[in-house]
Amino acid sequence: MKIQKITILLFSFIFLFVSCDNNDDNKPLPEKPVVEDMSGFAKGADVSWLTEMESAGILFYNAEGNKTECMSLLKSLGMNSIRLRVWVNPTDGWCNKTDMLIKAKRANDLGMRILVDFHYSDSWADPSKQSKPASWENLSFDDLCLAVKDHTTEVLTALNNWGISPEWVQVGNETGNGMLWSDGKADENMAQYASLTNYGYDAVKAVFPEAKVVVHLQEGNKNSKFRWLFDGLKNNGGKWDVIGMSLYPESDTWQNMNDDLISNINDMVSRYACEIMICETGMNWDGEDAAYNFLSDLITRTKAIDSCLGVFYWEPQCYNGWKEYQKGAFDEAGYPTKAMDAFSR
Repeated sequence: MKIQKITILLFSFIFLFVSCDNNDDNKPLPEKPVVEDMSGFAKGADVSWLTEMESAGILFYNAEGNKTECMSLLKSLGMNSIRLRVWVNPTDGWCNKTDMLIKAKRANDLGMRILVDFHYSDSWADPSKQSKPASWENLSFDDLCLAVKDHTTEVLTALNNWGISPEWVQVGNETGNGMLWSDGKADENMAQYASLTNYGYDAVKAVFPEAKVVVHLQEGNKNSKFRWLFDGLKNNGGKWDVIGMSLYPESDTWQNMNDDLISNINDMVSRYACEIMICETGMNWDGEDAAYNFLSDLITRTKAIDSCLGVFYWEPQCYNGWKEYQKGAFDEAGYPTKAMDAFSR
């Protein structure tokens, strides 16, 4: 009788073990961790204001309402690249060499790719102004060229010393009429603009031979502007690897502007046999449906062009009237808007 009880208990244990094992087999497997694509088409953001925003106490939240470091949040939303501007000697220190290095290290530590944007100014360089740094104001043209070379070399060498290798480097920002006015104003002296560009180009290649050098213009939907500037550079020995474009449509103009942009991209690829990048884009934050539709269309169509390298949103993390800028992609509480979903496609 005792042996019979032991036998029954033994079979009960075996049945229980087999049942548990079978139940484990029926359990769903744990989800595989998401592996971010850090290669191929660049889906990125210019977050140059980030350290200044953080110093002002600005916080960022994911969709679940958890406070999240901004670059990590952007990475979780499908972005794989960060663009950072650098000014020569800004009065408040933001976006100088050191500030840019801090942000670049954070991006690099996350495995994100980096685009460095040289403005060659102490502040904003854009279509309305391309002011020389104060310390370069009285330089001869030859010395101005050397200043471009030395500044580019200094900043990139600092990155290299930190073990950071940018994938792309812009020599000038929105230079539709040249840079470092008036010496490098393209409609007055295209040859001098080409020379300044080449000094920047050569300095980049001396530190990072594999980095792609970008010449960046505003209004990527305007083909005539691009033909004029790049024909001028080509005819004066100007060098570049990538043509960079900006595009800032409104909710009721993005369809036509995207069409014109794609047409311009195809013409640039055919005409100059080079690669293209959308270095800046954005739309008003409170039209998130239109912004999502615009970005989805832009990313889908540019990604289908082999020579197009990527799309960067300009300062998407801006919200609640920061610097009076309204084209971010976060809402007034610091949450990403629907527009950001386009980058996870």
